Amino acid sequence: MKLTDLETFVIGTPPPGWGGRYWLIVKLTTDNGITGYGEVYAASVGPKAMVAVIEDVFERHMQGENPESIEKMFRRVYSSGFTQRPDLTVMGAFSGLEIACWDLIGKALDRPVHALLGGLLNERLRAYTYLYPLDGMDAGAFWSSPEMQAESALAAVNQGFTAIKFDPAGPYTIHGGHQPALYDIDLSVRMCAAIRKAVGNRADLLFGTHGQFTPSGAIRLGQALEPYSPLWYEEPIPPDNLLDFAQVAQAVRIPLATGERLTTKAEFGTLLRSGGASILQPALGRSGGILETKKIAGMAEAFGAQVAPHLYAGPVEWAANVQLGATLPNLLLVETIQTGGTFHLPLIRHSLRVEDGYIPVPTAPGLGIAFDEDLAREHPYTGRDLHLQVQEAPCNYAAENAFKGGAPRE
Repeated sequence: MKLTDLETFVIGTPPPGWGGRYWLIVKLTTDNGITGYGEVYAASVGPKAMVAVIEDVFERHMQGENPESIEKMFRRVYSSGFTQRPDLTVMGAFSGLEIACWDLIGKALDRPVHALLGGLLNERLRAYTYLYPLDGMDAGAFWSSPEMQAESALAAVNQGFTAIKFDPAGPYTIHGGHQPALYDIDLSVRMCAAIRKAVGNRADLLFGTHGQFTPSGAIRLGQALEPYSPLWYEEPIPPDNLLDFAQVAQAVRIPLATGERLTTKAEFGTLLRSGGASILQPALGRSGGILETKKIAGMAEAFGAQVAPHLYAGPVEWAANVQLGATLPNLLLVETIQTGGTFHLPLIRHSLRVEDGYIPVPTAPGLGIAFDEDLAREHPYTGRDLHLQVQEAPCNYAAENAFKGGAPRE
């Protein structure tokens, strides 16, 4: 069995666009006609450029190879161009292609991917979702309204979720880490209080940030949130200096979680050795793929850390998260989008589902999903924006920092 063909789908997400502006889904085919799907979560270049990178990685390092030779192909890509270091874009391309290899290997053997990774340990996975506006809510006002967020939180908990995530902490800017505005600290505290009052002890609070703050700024905000006992404080500082996470972790009595912007065991290993995080959030379409993330999870286990795979992408990465999570003794949570996502679910013909806040692990071969290529082709992405974008204006210290969660599409 050899890899022969590649097709890449650049799928534009219809409104409201939860999961990003577009998704990069790859399809690999072997010389005996078996197909596998994967997803690339790398968006530091535009989709046309990223498709070219995906094609180059495939043609240069994978075409003609046995899809079972995952370690060999990883070493080729990781070492390409005499680098042998984490490269976000190249490893993102490989990650999606690697996921597709596992999908087609599972189909060739008529076994689910989790059976090839050590077997089924967790039959259903505890899921969490971001809070999103409910029908009839003012979507623009939602992100800064403790009352609306609390109402959305209660609705999610009534659906069965036992953990919910929200991010009221101000803007993501190109200026790097900044000190939080007093308004942002105040809003974060009020939102934690409102959500905790609404859900009581029925759900863990997951406080999301996206690398906004300097270490000292992250400490100021984190200490203000401690009375509400969040399960985690997510990526409070930029990911470009991994050693700085330890400074925050030592000063804030909330577990630190991070990892969606990291790739390969090299970066996660540095984080673990420094004591910078106790919860890792690899995005499988970026972190190196399924096998590499299995290694990352093994390192985490040795350090007493847990794993909560990240998802702000499409349903193929979600499926990969589920297959890997089914095998992990140190799995904490798996991210989902609402109860599966209004566009995610039809794109995989509802072959994954969330039941009472948990995801049953599918037992069908490969990733266990049925990808709808016709629906994918009906939604091409033709824009120029990146999957997610940060604002150029710095933090506003004189007025409210307006924020819309997750690059929604109007």
